[in-house]
Amino acid sequence: MSVSRPNRLSLVEREESELALSTQAHLLQVARSSLYYQKTEPGDFEIELKRRIDLIYTDYPFYGSRRITCQLGQTGFAVNRRTVQRYMREMGLEAIAPGPNLSKRNHEHKVYPYLLRNIEASYANHVWGIDITYLPLRKSWAYLVAIIDWYSRYVVSWEVSETLEQPFVTRAVERALNRAQPVIFNSDQGSHFTSPHYTRLVEAAGSKVSMDGKGRALDNIFTERLWRSAKWENVYLADYANTAEATVGLGEYFDFYNNRRPHQSLDYQTPSRVYFG
Repeated sequence: MSVSRPNRLSLVEREESELALSTQAHLLQVARSSLYYQKTEPGDFEIELKRRIDLIYTDYPFYGSRRITCQLGQTGFAVNRRTVQRYMREMGLEAIAPGPNLSKRNHEHKVYPYLLRNIEASYANHVWGIDITYLPLRKSWAYLVAIIDWYSRYVVSWEVSETLEQPFVTRAVERALNRAQPVIFNSDQGSHFTSPHYTRLVEAAGSKVSMDGKGRALDNIFTERLWRSAKWENVYLADYANTAEATVGLGEYFDFYNNRRPHQSLDYQTPSRVYFG
């Protein structure tokens, strides 16, 4: 069960507050710098360029900034490579990596070993994977986290957020673990997943924490395929105006994905048929 948190502005602006900003940030599970943050609306150019970068990267995750800049130019969107590099960093995109590396590593957190070498998921709830992806919206963007059962490709839980703060990951994990407990829960080494808020939840459920080794491009292939399907079959077509619309629309899509969409890799069965047996 997630714990309700006090309004951030009331904590920061309340003159009589005796809590240091670092303490407030710890209690709220956010970066201290975010307490000073004043949200500004992104410009049309930034929104469109990030949308186009996301389109290209979704199809070609092995593309770096040079190739993406070239392909943008070929489609009539002239932009310099330095701008593409900056936006890719902001979006968490790295060539060859398993995908959007949106959750940067915190070197103060413990990194767990990779437990899936020479192991293949052989039954439901044997192995789960979790990852985060960039979510383009009509006038802004958001982020999507999802937990997928590797054996059945069933989406166990997911959550959309306007920011990359820890709580949206924690909520998705709590919902998933309330449904079932995997033997192994795999992630990358990003700070969302090395955070004690995540690792303690997983271990308390009796599951083993596994983390991808650096440069292991195929560690999270099932979730990468999910991102590509969700974006091309839903997000890009729907052109969601805001996070609320995206949440409703993706809820409908994941219901379709789990219960009605046949998967070639599952002999054209649905994930729910395989997951629930």
